[in-house]
Amino acid sequence: MVKIPKSHPRYWSLYYRERIIEGMEKGMTAKAGLIAHGRGEAFDYLIGERTIEPAKKAMKAAVAKLLLAKHPVVSVNGNVAALVPRETIELAKALNAKLEVNLFYRTEDRVKAIADELRRYDPEIEILGVNPTKRIPGLEHERGRVDEKGIWKADVVVVPLEDGDRTEALVRMGKFVITVDLNPLSRSARMADITIVDNIVRAYPRMTELTREMKDYSRDELLGIVQGYDNGNVLSGVLDHMRNRLTRLSEGGVWRKKELD
Repeated sequence: MVKIPKSHPRYWSLYYRERIIEGMEKGMTAKAGLIAHGRGEAFDYLIGERTIEPAKKAMKAAVAKLLLAKHPVVSVNGNVAALVPRETIELAKALNAKLEVNLFYRTEDRVKAIADELRRYDPEIEILGVNPTKRIPGLEHERGRVDEKGIWKADVVVVPLEDGDRTEALVRMGKFVITVDLNPLSRSARMADITIVDNIVRAYPRMTELTREMKDYSRDELLGIVQGYDNGNVLSGVLDHMRNRLTRLSEGGVWRKKELD
């Protein structure tokens, strides 16, 4: 990884870019994953590179639903393994959820590289999706292959940094789908039951904290949070935030400000 001085004003952005590049060099991340990461960065600029209120609402509802789930599963692709391997494991453990590798550009070498990366942080972690035996109805490409003990069985699935066709197919199967997607206009964002419009490097640690805070909530409290959630309203709130922020940015005299809230 290229050494980036912490004094650089864009240190964290550059650091995570390098993590994605390193993920490709390790065989985890597909070339298309670099493009997807850049697109996400652009939307992160639009929200101000911070966790906004609509994302906080979505995270709380997502954690509530996952705590109510009988068979929660967290899906892992190459970008996720490159950016948040430790955080993914911590979230899954806190939720008592299964981890499953699932890839659009699937090769056995990529699956092994991702599994090896996750096991660097927990050698004993169970990783599903290595030998998937089921197929999501209507998905002909490799991402349709899922593990019988994982996504196939799951009632709630977290599919971060996802492609829209699988999100839609999982919803058709009757799964409750939670996605983390910086693009509120994507098909994944619009098709999911809960969409967290935030950078995954911020979202997963916060979701783990919320899980630990909410584990003592009663079932009725958790149900109330989920039933009171409206994904359409949350996505509208994200777009309102972007519009208002861009309007303020377009006004004179703001361009040299370090931050605009």
